[in-house]
Amino acid sequence: MNLTSIVGKAFKSRQKELLLHQQGAVALQHNVLRNILQQGQNTEYGRRHNLSNVNTYQQFAQSVPLNTYEDLKGDIDRMRQGEKDILWSGTVQWYAKSSGTTNDKSKFIPVSKAGLKNIHYKGGSDCVSLYLENVPNSRMFDGKGLILGGSHSPNYNVKNSLVGDLSAILIENINPLVNFVRVPKKQTALLSDFEVKRKLIALETLGKNITNISGVPSWMLSVLVEVLEQSKKTTIYEVWPNIEVFFHGGIAFTPYRKQYEQIIKSPNMHYMETYNASEGFFGIQNDLSDSSMLLMCDYDVFYEFIPMSEFYNERPTVVPLEGVEVGVNYAMVITTSCGLWRYIIGDTISFTSINPYKFKITGRTKSFINAFGEELIIDNAEKGLAYACKATNAEVKEYTAAPVYMDENAHCRHQWLIEFSRFPDDISCFTQLLDKHLQEINSDYEAKRFNDITLQHLEVVVARENLFHDWLKSKGKLGGQHKVPRLNNERKIIEELLQYNYNSEVKD
Repeated sequence: MNLTSIVGKAFKSRQKELLLHQQGAVALQHNVLRNILQQGQNTEYGRRHNLSNVNTYQQFAQSVPLNTYEDLKGDIDRMRQGEKDILWSGTVQWYAKSSGTTNDKSKFIPVSKAGLKNIHYKGGSDCVSLYLENVPNSRMFDGKGLILGGSHSPNYNVKNSLVGDLSAILIENINPLVNFVRVPKKQTALLSDFEVKRKLIALETLGKNITNISGVPSWMLSVLVEVLEQSKKTTIYEVWPNIEVFFHGGIAFTPYRKQYEQIIKSPNMHYMETYNASEGFFGIQNDLSDSSMLLMCDYDVFYEFIPMSEFYNERPTVVPLEGVEVGVNYAMVITTSCGLWRYIIGDTISFTSINPYKFKITGRTKSFINAFGEELIIDNAEKGLAYACKATNAEVKEYTAAPVYMDENAHCRHQWLIEFSRFPDDISCFTQLLDKHLQEINSDYEAKRFNDITLQHLEVVVARENLFHDWLKSKGKLGGQHKVPRLNNERKIIEELLQYNYNSEVKD
């Protein structure tokens, strides 16, 4: 009997518990809400909103307002200074550093001990449970897992308090037994210099029996390229012949799938998507033949949803899980044991099923283009690019897009800056197909493109090799959970990138 068969027995009981998500998800959710309310009622925030007298969802929705990061920032900063019982009971020592808001460079998301255990680590464990259920002949525990993490740093001058990438927080606090089945060593994993880190990871993993890898697709791909360079091999399968699964999350995998299939080339490789953010662990792909993810309903996360059609209304409709419908684009709202109360996370999802509750990430509440009423979201962009790539034998490495409100000819259009890992057979055809498919899948975009009256044909600007990597490096954002903003309603980011692209070409 192999080691995975032995270890796998420990996940059997949880696999049975997860069956409750099929029929009892709503009951699980309301139990989560009761527990969070009970634990949060004696905090300063709980007393402020009279949580000790809240017993139902309706009372909760009436007592607690919807919150953005700006609404909670003052309380979070007090927590970071060492104050206790503010948004959550006790002192919170860890803060996941996330991409910034309109007013701040970074957000600092509190990560409590309860949140670590009942959200983040529970999610990681369930990934394994569901994977082993899908692949009963797995041998993943007969080798080691490569976990790609970020870095952390001191939080103000508060003793034992740190801020950093969520992945670094998880590695820092992980059960010591896990270190026997993971690489690289902790010192390497927590390095802040990504380019140094990836070289050390490559050196430390050569000759190791790596069976599984976990991380953000863009950064993991960079590590795998370094592994090939160091090993002088042409495929990862030659380096790690027993590799079988990539647990990925953080950004859409679609633009990277072909590159992974080409660089790994293992006949037994699986890809499993997760929805793990700084704010919580929300979903796992529970069926490898279905790209939708199962909403995890028994963690310390209570979910609510705002239809995006009402998101900017003064008083939008907000529904709990039992109120959602298939196919509607929702902004997600969460309440967690980390002290996030009715927090608008900024992500949008659409349910593909309600029995069980399964969904796909469709984008960000602020990552879209709606300059002319076209309501273009990331899900549209990913599908459009996949369609154009397939037809022109192309592969997209990175991209961003923004509107051109009016050029010298009084024309308006969308401008796409795309870095290709494989250039299209015909760039003009690629551009036409992208525009055509966006019209086919988005009726608002189609209406605005009608006869070129409101919107003219989109424009594709080809980015030089490594433009996005170099731009992120210039911002100090290599590695971790940093990512390229995909769609923007204003031009600040694309103008920076275009200038960076132009300056580099001039120097070359």
